[in-house]
Amino acid sequence: MSVAVTSCGAGGAGSRTSDGRIELTVATFNEFGYEELFKEYEAAHPDIKITQRKTGQGAPHHQNLFTKLGAGSGLADVEAVEEGYLSQVMARSGQFHDLTEIGPRDVTPDRWLKWKAEAATTKDRRLIGYGTDIGPLAMCYRKDLFAEAGLPSDPDEVRQLFATWDSYFAAGDKFVGKVSGVAWFDSAAQIFNAMHNQHDVGFYDRADTLVVESNPAIRSDWAAVTNAVARGQSAKLAAFSNEWNTGFKLGRFATKTCPSWMLGVIETQAGPENAGKWAVTDAFPNGGGNWGGSYLTVPKQSRDAPRAAALAAWLTAPEQQIRAFQSKGTFPSQIDALENRALLEHVNTYFDNVKAGALFAAQVQKVKAAQHKGPADGQIQENVFGPALQSVEQGKRPDEAWRTAVQEAQKAAK
Repeated sequence: MSVAVTSCGAGGAGSRTSDGRIELTVATFNEFGYEELFKEYEAAHPDIKITQRKTGQGAPHHQNLFTKLGAGSGLADVEAVEEGYLSQVMARSGQFHDLTEIGPRDVTPDRWLKWKAEAATTKDRRLIGYGTDIGPLAMCYRKDLFAEAGLPSDPDEVRQLFATWDSYFAAGDKFVGKVSGVAWFDSAAQIFNAMHNQHDVGFYDRADTLVVESNPAIRSDWAAVTNAVARGQSAKLAAFSNEWNTGFKLGRFATKTCPSWMLGVIETQAGPENAGKWAVTDAFPNGGGNWGGSYLTVPKQSRDAPRAAALAAWLTAPEQQIRAFQSKGTFPSQIDALENRALLEHVNTYFDNVKAGALFAAQVQKVKAAQHKGPADGQIQENVFGPALQSVEQGKRPDEAWRTAVQEAQKAAK
């Protein structure tokens, strides 16, 4: 899809670079796979200069987003929003442009998976964000470490280990102690997040009532994960920390919950010396699910909203979604992209030449709806349950950490 840049309208005339080009700023976090796409867009639009504001982790990015929304200035022309924070953006939808009004006319919500577009649509049918990626879940693992521990290592053979969470933790018990200095999984919080995202009801019900304490699924997940920690299965590494990054390179853990975007993270952090050691299989405990995925929004603070919307539309078009996936593993959310041969035949050479596009396309079919995310969902996941589970890994009693998590979730929800 080609998107023509419209003339300036809503959002002002924008800012100019020293050489007279129009500057568009794009704020993202983690890996979106946009670096080469930005260069291509600039080459096709020589009057535009794209400046990326890239944050390593989601929490600081969103903290900055909400701080500058409150201040009324300072946001980028295009702001990425992760699904866990989307509900907070939707509560402030009046501060964002309706993309059906300012975006290219041929970009309509039916381009996306229905549940993806609906999540960014207000009750009065204003589209606040163009969907970028989704996070269909599979499981990644180190073939060499499995073999060393006496476990099957071929993707077809390991499926039975990942059939349910019970079988996953049972395999972890067999692995622990077999390979010196290597744990079964990286982080209690990463396992808990994947389990939690499989449930119909998470931290909030659909009436946006906090149900952390009363939802038996959450307490069950908590017990399963903390019991696994007690049995030595966790490497006790905080996700996206320097130690966690190094853990990939040094092989500190044998399995990794793998939403599609995690492939790019693993390749980046594990490095070329570990190419071919990691594998991914189309199995996930209890059947799969979705973890993560983002949107591109245009705040009303944007200095050139029509051009910003045109850029966001181009970045999220099927062709560019496929290329972002090929670059960083961010899996497409547009229907045409999911059916594209370039996606289905894409081979990931780092992960033992697996047809990753077809694998994750099949995993998408297991996702019927996205879990409803309440007003403080992202904060509760990252700032409450993440630290609470870390405290268990550091020696705190699970029942004490649970009480703390419930109390802090209640504070975050106020």
